[in-house]
Amino acid sequence: MKIGIAGLGRLGSRHAQNLRYRVVGVELAAVCSIVPEELAWAREVLGVTKTYDSYDEMLNKADLDAVFLVTSSFEHADQAIKALEKGLHVFTEKPMGVNPEECKRVEDVVSQHAEQVFFIGFVRRFDPSIVYAKKLIDDGAIGEPFLVRTQTVDMDEYADFQVEFVPTSGGIFLDFNVHDIDLTRWLLGSEIRAVYSRGGSYVHKAFGELNDADNTVVLATFDDGKMAVISASRTAFHGHDTHTEITGSKGILKVGITPAKNRVELLDSYGVRQECVRDFYERFQEGFLNEAQDFADCIREGRKPIMTALDGRKATEVGFAMTDSFKQKREVVLS
Repeated sequence: MKIGIAGLGRLGSRHAQNLRYRVVGVELAAVCSIVPEELAWAREVLGVTKTYDSYDEMLNKADLDAVFLVTSSFEHADQAIKALEKGLHVFTEKPMGVNPEECKRVEDVVSQHAEQVFFIGFVRRFDPSIVYAKKLIDDGAIGEPFLVRTQTVDMDEYADFQVEFVPTSGGIFLDFNVHDIDLTRWLLGSEIRAVYSRGGSYVHKAFGELNDADNTVVLATFDDGKMAVISASRTAFHGHDTHTEITGSKGILKVGITPAKNRVELLDSYGVRQECVRDFYERFQEGFLNEAQDFADCIREGRKPIMTALDGRKATEVGFAMTDSFKQKREVVLS
């Protein structure tokens, strides 16, 4: 199975290494990047000979079965549609589109190509701990779940890097919380009906100048009355602190509350402590590999992924509603 990847940045390079060395039954046949140094890295380190600085050129010239899209968020929708219309299977990183209209366009094209696999990189659905938590919920271990508290928290050292991408990423709610949105819908089995967002630029004023924020919190209510508290932060100093807690009528599940690097505890002159994971890839590296393997397996076995284009559209719609609520300082009800 020949796969071409577009985008070789911080995450794209990790995906490329998984496809080249770890995912069973695939060949990383081509790569595409607008950065010459990234193409040189692919040739020298990964041994990929077919490298392109144009996505369209890769689609037209490379012999591919599927594409992996790890490009800028605003490119995902158009690139996915081009690949689908060329008869290729598509894996796209989140978000599926940076506005609801783009997502609806992708959803319509996906529906016209039912024989092809369309896969959205909602990696938390493939994290072993979260998968186990979902199984416990489905098995009734905590009764009926009614509240999810979940957060995405990045190291402060990445904040300056993130500022320049605010205009194209859709802002903190789409960039950070799109995973949390998908996760709450999946875990609670219900649709988000209304959101109320608050936040501000408490550490890095540059985000406020772009009508964005560095720390936010959202109260979401669902069609059936269930609730979620979804927060985001760009300013952690201890590590990549992404965790989730699910409360049910008979118990509580906690996933990754302490962002521990491993199970080792260090006892020294500072007391007792654990080292933390430092970025999102370290935290979810098993999930990233599992989702890539599942993409390949879906193609090989002729089955559909557990997430759909509708899930991608819903995540973006809710992210937009969160952004509107933040800017307007009021609750926003989704239609």
